[in-house]
Amino acid sequence: MRIPLVFLALLIMIAASASTSPQCTQKLNDLPPAPELLGFRLGMTGNEIKARVPQTRFGHTDEFGVSKTTINPYFDESIDKSNLESVRSISLDLLDDRLTSLWIGYDETYKIQSVEEFIKAISASLKLTGTWSAARGKGQQLKCADFQVFVSTVARGPSLRIVDVAAEEAIAERRQTKEERESAAAEAPATEEAVEIVGDKKTKVYYLATCQANVEIAETNKVLFKSSEEAEKAGFKLAKGCH
Repeated sequence: MRIPLVFLALLIMIAASASTSPQCTQKLNDLPPAPELLGFRLGMTGNEIKARVPQTRFGHTDEFGVSKTTINPYFDESIDKSNLESVRSISLDLLDDRLTSLWIGYDETYKIQSVEEFIKAISASLKLTGTWSAARGKGQQLKCADFQVFVSTVARGPSLRIVDVAAEEAIAERRQTKEERESAAAEAPATEEAVEIVGDKKTKVYYLATCQANVEIAETNKVLFKSSEEAEKAGFKLAKGCH
């Protein structure tokens, strides 16, 4: 069957457009120390963050290795604001003591207010290439090789967030593993180790807790086992009618 020329031309145009569509191929290690990042960078340790802002206090590290903190230059008078001009707050997420998510919110005095102009400034400073797309919260996002960038307006000021994608996936995997283990433990039947197994040395018969012997076993003849396998290895057999 022959394909109409008009349809064929349309397919070629779509393919050409897809092949030439700008993509962000940069990696975290390629990002320059842009002034908008205020001296922070993904991958830095908790001690390096404290060296940058000594007032930083990290919360409890949870079972997945995640710890979080927020720095508030706008509200905390003890913080040196000379290098944090027009910054309202900074939120930091760490995984295994490495910075994996950086959110910076500027106040209304920041030199740039619109999302569009802020994106231009960030793209130039971080040397980002590619096409930005709409994100939730009326912001814009850019997906790169191993990180994502989000820009939006919060409290009448622009905000920037950079996220380590691999770290986010690692956290999700750890949570899923925990859920699977808990689910398996809840569904698993009670093991014989949790059931009292009593053997009678005289008759060489053992009984489970659910079918104890009707006759009392003399203490001198009583023996306890941890499992049916252990009892049978010792030469005992399960009592009749006891399953």
